[in-house]
Order: sequence, then C-alpha cells, then structure tokens
Amino acid sequence: MGQRTPLYDLHLALGAKMVDFGGWDMPLHYGSQVEEHHQVRRDCGVFDVSHMTVVDVSGSQAKAYLQHLLANDIERLQSIGKALYSGMLNEQGGVVDDLIVYLTDFGYRVVVNASTRDKDLAWMHLQSVDFDVQLHERAELAMLAIQGPQARSKTAELVSQSRANLIQSLKPFEGQPDGEWFIARTGYTGEDGLEIMLPASEVLAFLNELVGAGISPIGLGARDTLRLEAGMNLYGQDMDESVTPLAANMAWTIAWEPASRGFVGRAALQKQKAEGVASKLVGLVLEERGVLRAHQVVRVEGVGEGEITSGSFSPTLGKSIALARVPAATSERAEVEIRGKWYPVRVVKPTFVRNGKALI
Repeated sequence: MGQRTPLYDLHLALGAKMVDFGGWDMPLHYGSQVEEHHQVRRDCGVFDVSHMTVVDVSGSQAKAYLQHLLANDIERLQSIGKALYSGMLNEQGGVVDDLIVYLTDFGYRVVVNASTRDKDLAWMHLQSVDFDVQLHERAELAMLAIQGPQARSKTAELVSQSRANLIQSLKPFEGQPDGEWFIARTGYTGEDGLEIMLPASEVLAFLNELVGAGISPIGLGARDTLRLEAGMNLYGQDMDESVTPLAANMAWTIAWEPASRGFVGRAALQKQKAEGVASKLVGLVLEERGVLRAHQVVRVEGVGEGEITSGSFSPTLGKSIALARVPAATSERAEVEIRGKWYPVRVVKPTFVRNGKALI
C-alpha cells in the first residue's frame, strides 16, 4: 500500500482506478482517460495533486540561498506573488528536480515533485548549511489543480467573495494567499487554470463542492497526455540527474547573468555549452497509424540515433506524438522503430497544443 492523499476514499467513491505513482496511490482515471482529457481542453476539470511537496523558505539569507540553489535567478521575482520555474541542479549540471518558486510576504514558497520528495529535501538541506535560512515542509497542506478555459470562472462561483476577486485578478504565473489558502494561476496542462493549496482538513469538502458543480475529476492518465501535448517535461522521463537543462529543452530556465552568480551546476553547464551540446529534446509527430512510446529508438539518417522519452496518442490532435532526445544535428525528419518496423516521423518544436489550439 502506498501513501494516500486526504482524498483517497473520495477517489474510490467517484469510481477511480487507482495506481501507484512515485509511492502514492493515485487515480489513473474515473472511467475514460480520453474523455477526461477533452474535458480539460474544452471546459475544465480538477486534479488531486496533494502528493506534491510544498516547502516554505525563510530567513535573512533566503534569497541568497535560492540564488545559489537554482539555475534560474530568484532576483527576477520583483513583486509579492510572482512565480518562477527553475531546475534545481547537481554539481554536474544534472536536474535534481524541476520546481516552481513563489515570492511571498514571509520569504518564498517552493513546490517540488512528489516522487522526488526525499532526495529534494535532503539536497535542499545540504545546500542550506552556509546560509541563514529555514526550510519548512508544509505537509498539512493539500493541493488541487483546476485546469481548462472555464477553470477560473467556474471556481470563482464556488468560493468566498475575497477568493473570487483574487482568482479574477491573478496574472499568469502568480500566486497569492487568502487566509490559509494559497491560490496560484499556474498548471501543468497547457491551459489556463489554478493550483490551490489549502489545509488538508478542508480539501474534501472543497473537492465535493467542485464535483457537485459539474467540474469533473481528472486522473493521472489525462494529466500525462495534457502535459505531453503542451510539451511539458515529466521528471524521471524527459530529464533527471543525468540530463542537463541544455539537453532537456530547459535552456530558457538558466539565468547566465549576472556572471558573478555561482549557482550549483553552473561550471558544468558552461563547459557543456562551450564544447557544444550533443543532444536536444524535440517533438515528434507520427503521421501514420501507430503509437509512439517511451524508449523507442529514433533514427536520423546520416546523423545518428536517439530515444523517445515520452510518447502517447494525442486526443486533441488525433495522432501519436512524443518528446525525444536526439542528436543536436537532427533537422525535420526522422524514423522511429515500432515493433521491429521503422516509421517516418516529423520533427517539430516540442510544444504541440497550447490553450486548446494545435501548434504543429
């Protein structure tokens, strides 16, 4: 038996098929993964993401600590509530985890992945020894993600007036508190929406209210196809401690300036950049019938081979898509081996759908 969120029994009551995800018992779907996917793209749905790890960072050197810990520059957070996406790297430049950090009135709030909790916390504590900083895991908080074009308007109808006003005023990639709730306009689907952190004691009633208002519960299956269509990396598949941001389509998250900022992994990244990055993460589109899956071999004529990191059928596009790590010289065409046969694929920028619209 894995760890369970406060909503485990409700998931069962709603007919969820439960699976292990990083040591947590989580809903894969509630009947139809494809319908749940379309529900988020066309309207909105709610995900239980209470397995995510929330860590509050405070102290006189909290900013200096995060400038050291993260590849992106925390100095870019110029106003309370602004959020930043970043990789947290090891000395070799590999990705320990990817995360979101918010500037708050008490310091910073960091949200990291569920399956990497133990190693993340260990690494964060190890890197904190030379700083006057306190790390406080907020295990008493639950977290819901309401995603889709109607997510903000429908959620605003169900909460207090102050929270409704906050939801309507939030800018993209911003999060603000209201009492014990923290409401952010962020997500992992390529749609507009919210991620709400709230006391675990209140999450059951709130999810019941959301579902009762017609906001469908959505499982991990649709979460994966939604994020894949949006070209968003999944930790452990598209990048990990052996892969640098330069090879994971995350170069935009590296803040090279100021040159004096010595974040963890900087020297290794500079060396890799100077020598030339051998591989890159791209999008693949299969125009024929078939399904692209992780670990299938990608062959680029005259260049070399790579591998699919994430692949699935895209419900929005009606065809199979993938993220793949391929030689840096790869251009517009490649081939993928599926059950012993080679199929042509188109190489595209690794963002397929955004805000419900096809980008390929």
